[in-house]
Amino acid sequence: MKTTAQNRATARPLSPLLLLRLALRDLRGGLHGFGIFLACIALGVAAITGVASLSRSLEAGLAAQGRVILGGDVAFETVQSEWTAPEEKFLRAHGQLSKAATLRAMARVADGKKGNGGEATLIEIKAVDGAYPLVGDVTIAPEQPLSEAFSERDGFAGIVADTELLTRLGLAIGDPVRIGDKLFILRGTLSHEPDHLAGGLGFGPRVLMSEAALRSTSLLAPGALVHWLYRLALSPSGSGPNTSVVDSRDLDQFVAETRAAFPQAGWEIRTRDNISPQFSRNLERFTQFLTLVGLTSLLIGGVGVANAIHGFVARKKPVIATLKALGAPGSAVFTLMLIEVMLITLLGTMIGGLAGSALPFAAPAVATLLPFPIEPGFYPAALGGGMVYGLLTALIFSLGPLGRAHDVPVAALFRDTIDTRPSWPRPRYLLFTSVAAAILISLLFLFSPDRRVTLLFLTAMLGSFLLLRGVALLIMIATRRLPHSRRLTGRLALANIGRPGAPTPSIVLSLGLGLTLLVALTLIDGNLHDALEHGVPRQAPSLFFIGIQHNEAAAFEQFLHKEAPNGKVELVPMLRGRIVSLNGRPAESVTPTPETAWALQGDRGITFADATPPGSSLVAGAWWPHDYQGPPLVSMEAEIAQGLGLSLGDRLTVNVLGREIEAKIANLRKVNWQNFGINFVLVFSPATFAGAPATDLATLTLPGGVADPQSPLLTRELARQFPGVTSLRVKDALDAINNAVSQLAIAIRGMSAIALLAAILVLSGALAAGQQARLRHAVILKVLGATRSRLLVILLLEYGFLGLATALFGILAGSLAASLIVTKLMHLSFVWIWQRALAAAGVALALTLILGLLGTWRILGQKPAPFLRDL
Repeated sequence: MKTTAQNRATARPLSPLLLLRLALRDLRGGLHGFGIFLACIALGVAAITGVASLSRSLEAGLAAQGRVILGGDVAFETVQSEWTAPEEKFLRAHGQLSKAATLRAMARVADGKKGNGGEATLIEIKAVDGAYPLVGDVTIAPEQPLSEAFSERDGFAGIVADTELLTRLGLAIGDPVRIGDKLFILRGTLSHEPDHLAGGLGFGPRVLMSEAALRSTSLLAPGALVHWLYRLALSPSGSGPNTSVVDSRDLDQFVAETRAAFPQAGWEIRTRDNISPQFSRNLERFTQFLTLVGLTSLLIGGVGVANAIHGFVARKKPVIATLKALGAPGSAVFTLMLIEVMLITLLGTMIGGLAGSALPFAAPAVATLLPFPIEPGFYPAALGGGMVYGLLTALIFSLGPLGRAHDVPVAALFRDTIDTRPSWPRPRYLLFTSVAAAILISLLFLFSPDRRVTLLFLTAMLGSFLLLRGVALLIMIATRRLPHSRRLTGRLALANIGRPGAPTPSIVLSLGLGLTLLVALTLIDGNLHDALEHGVPRQAPSLFFIGIQHNEAAAFEQFLHKEAPNGKVELVPMLRGRIVSLNGRPAESVTPTPETAWALQGDRGITFADATPPGSSLVAGAWWPHDYQGPPLVSMEAEIAQGLGLSLGDRLTVNVLGREIEAKIANLRKVNWQNFGINFVLVFSPATFAGAPATDLATLTLPGGVADPQSPLLTRELARQFPGVTSLRVKDALDAINNAVSQLAIAIRGMSAIALLAAILVLSGALAAGQQARLRHAVILKVLGATRSRLLVILLLEYGFLGLATALFGILAGSLAASLIVTKLMHLSFVWIWQRALAAAGVALALTLILGLLGTWRILGQKPAPFLRDL
């Protein structure tokens, strides 16, 4: 008779096809024990695929509606200065052109006969010409053409506005409204404005009027902060009216030709394919953030995968031993089980991928949260990416446990219990695991828009895994070495935590990761809202005033001191300028850091001063003398300068009102942006802009802060005496930003809920995996006289101690992660909101107790006799 070794030596190698047939045959028996495995994989893949699919749907929606949202094929924007005749002639030769102006102003109720001032509010004006809109339709209630609504009747031009204006001022259709120094008649309300998304975040209701009506007001005084928009619907023939849509290549070629023809124009150019570069970048980063949170859920689920594989190998020990007895080598057994696991993983990733792909089709629910057009569709790249992440994660967490199947002895056929001491799998399986992890990391970096964020995420995840593993080990060692309690229940509870084969590592790892993420996201969310609602400094301005003509500045300041004698007034001159070159290099060729790129995008506010502005402190260089009349000097914010690669003595050129001015960097300042005061990146020496038509920007700080009840009364009187000045309440601006942040927070909370659900699944799986051992212990204790109530107390103490220890780690690690993200990435002050952190810890403790008791409730009622007969 041949020995086992001889059988192995003479056995034919198992072909991959045969192994696949055996795996499929074995799986016909069902997926018992893989429920949590499937749920963990499907949940993580659904989160990743759903985020990617929704992002692609937003991009597709913007692309499909890009021409309507932008108002044409290409849009050119300038600040303050209108186009020259040659520029406008050039555009009109290439298609149909529409011109618009946008600015902020004040609207107030007016008596139709006397024009007496009433309540006032901030509005967002858009003045358009007769060609507007080039694409799409404006819908007005009551229904009427836009030209009719704007027409002048009885000496008064008409306007249409958002219904919010009617609510704020208590108006009705046909009522007079004073804007600037001119009286208008409200002719209708805006039901639909095709290009409203292109306007960005607004702080007041939209008001549409004709360009001619705007020019008849005092709002276009020199230095007024007005944005001029030129929308062009290109004609494929290059001239004449637009008859069809040009393709993207012709569009890009036209933009390149326009830049070459007018290199010094200073336009901000947007096309229908790239409506808002800043929005696209923000969407990309937010998608990356949510994808990483989804990947965290997947990695948390990986612990559940490992638990399931451990149970799978334990259940298959007789099968493994039989195959080995028949001559199958350990590598063939490993391959067979790996095929089975990956087939199940493929099923889980398909379920999760299809569920995530269906998210964009929930348009009615999603559209209420996102004010952007969504183009639902099936995106194979998003599905494939989610499935690849799921397969790799399952592979990483499966190879190690499956590698132990290689060394299951044939003796397992003859003994129910063999040596169960944990051992490392063979080096080849550790190598396979490392290769799979390297591939996953490489894919993350390859498709990451911000590799620094990816590196931080991977470092945090690896550190969390190692720390939690160490915490679990310390808990087990501590429970073994603690002095024995006099109370039997306490002694047994601690013994269960530190015993060999206890689920302590899995419980601590799964619950700790989920809780760390939950605490971190909760604190980030709380700090964002706290910064907007309660983080306003006590000395923050209550009101901002824009568009103060320089010859009115003294009278305006006197007015503020009279109306608010206890208020603090700050008045600063302001112009608009655009950085066009750095040390002779065009700004377009400079690669700034992501945090400072905004400084090179479009026009920015600049000022001049003879002393260091309030809220700033010099960190390098010296301020110029009070009576300095030499070549232009500039003071620059230190972090912006560093991000642009600039230092003391370097030179930058700005374009102000069409004139290019080169200045030397004389000093660098650190600016406290969080004080909500008047701060500028660039502050020039006063002689640089001598005679330039600058306007003034002012702030008023009232004793009651941003919510001072005097603000509305002051705004009303200001609109009456200075109709050309725009006032903005800081509280209104914070409310608008807070609403936008709240919409983003919904997505963050949803992803954190998925991560917590993954942790719950893993926790329940870890508890279920140890049920057989718990059953044996419970029966022995019952034979020795333990009652059900005593067993219940032991379980409560055991799970309560584990939950409390893990909750403490989660609070510390989550708070540390949140503080780093808030301070280093968001550049905000971090506040430890202990109520939220403790609430999250309480949830973790409750979950551990509930799941622990639910998982062992059947054990408490188990009778000893049937179990003892099977021993």
